[in-house]
Amino acid sequence: MASCTVSILFLLIVAMSATEPPGCKIRITNRGLEMLKYETQKFVVEELSNITMPEMKGNEGRFEYTINEVKINELNLTYADLAFQPGLGLLFEVQNSSIALSFQRRILYWFFYDTGAINASAEGVNIHTVLHMTKDELGRLKISNITCDASIGKMKMKFTGTLGRVYDFLATFLTTGMRFLLNQQICPAMNHAGLVLINSLLETIPVRTEVDKYVGIDYSLLSDPVVTSRSLDMDFRGMFFELENENNTLVNYAVNPIVREYDRMVYLGLSEYFFDSGLYSYYKAGIFQMNIANERVSMRPESAVMCCNPILSPYPISLRLELNSAPKTTIKTSGATVAVTAIATVMVLPPGTAPVQLSSMTMGGEGGAQQLNIRKAFLMFGILSVYQNPLTMLQISIVPIINNWTKRGVSIPLADGLDFIEEVVEYHNGYLIIGANLHFSKGLREMIERKIQADPENAI
Repeated sequence: MASCTVSILFLLIVAMSATEPPGCKIRITNRGLEMLKYETQKFVVEELSNITMPEMKGNEGRFEYTINEVKINELNLTYADLAFQPGLGLLFEVQNSSIALSFQRRILYWFFYDTGAINASAEGVNIHTVLHMTKDELGRLKISNITCDASIGKMKMKFTGTLGRVYDFLATFLTTGMRFLLNQQICPAMNHAGLVLINSLLETIPVRTEVDKYVGIDYSLLSDPVVTSRSLDMDFRGMFFELENENNTLVNYAVNPIVREYDRMVYLGLSEYFFDSGLYSYYKAGIFQMNIANERVSMRPESAVMCCNPILSPYPISLRLELNSAPKTTIKTSGATVAVTAIATVMVLPPGTAPVQLSSMTMGGEGGAQQLNIRKAFLMFGILSVYQNPLTMLQISIVPIINNWTKRGVSIPLADGLDFIEEVVEYHNGYLIIGANLHFSKGLREMIERKIQADPENAI
């Protein structure tokens, strides 16, 4: 028994150690749902307004009737709520609401034939819909299933026309049939809205996409989202990769970002790995290198080159800067820094002959990720001073490449049309947390229609 227990513990430890930590984590809070609720209500009203109902035909006593062209004129949501359903996903609930509709009648009574419009109202409309959120096989967030329950308390009809009062006794019969048919259409409409339309919108969230011509980024979910009564938490891989060698990626040994706050609509956690994998991919793509010609170099008259070999001084001089390892990010409570080491090779270019190497040295330093200021250098070999300041060359060449990447930024895993605003950054040991609010730059319906238009295969 003891041996079995030890084996089980060992397997659990191996499984836990093999779990890949997320490079990126997103939390959507109750405050975020409050903003989403308005767009969701509008979307549901539009969907239910498009309900189509089959033609009704029948007879009752001496009456023969046909009911068609049913139209939803108005959906009054007296109470509607969007909330987290712990362990499942999202709950959208409608209570004690009403639907106003109209349809056309054709009625034959004895020898009288009558046509006209009928106005009706469905009252006590209750809809309870749960959207089950999971990770699909590609690592994308999706609605895997919808649980829907709908009911209509009562339905009223008002006939118009010369025989309006005569038809009143048909109201009970017709309202029973109409209430049944309408009730049968609500959940299919909600299923279509979630499983087809909302899922098509979720497909706009980047999973594995190009950032530029050098690297791409993997935003696939590592597991199903975790849903509590206060938030929906999602763990993404958050890994960059070189486009020409997608399998050569950096192993993630960074800490798992921990989001503890709920005050803002959304929180984005980024570990050191998120930045390191990007810098590593650019390093492997070979962009962290530069050749600087002599016209961009300020020489000192007392330069060691001129002192040691004045014959070479009239010839052009070039400097090649190239990182000898990928930059390394360090995030602490005091802020974020990037460590860089580069090899600087000084060449003299005599006309008609091969270049002559004067020196080679390794320079290193670190600074803030957004404004990287090199503070020190380490001379490995070669001359001490070829330019006025060797570090200046590193600052005007390699460092701007890193700064441009960090300032340009990359897309975050949100649906197209949903943006971060009012961001606040907090630094922790090994990761940073960005708290923000959400903004719809487009309406939910517009976002879905743009997706369908951009992808005709998904047209509905």
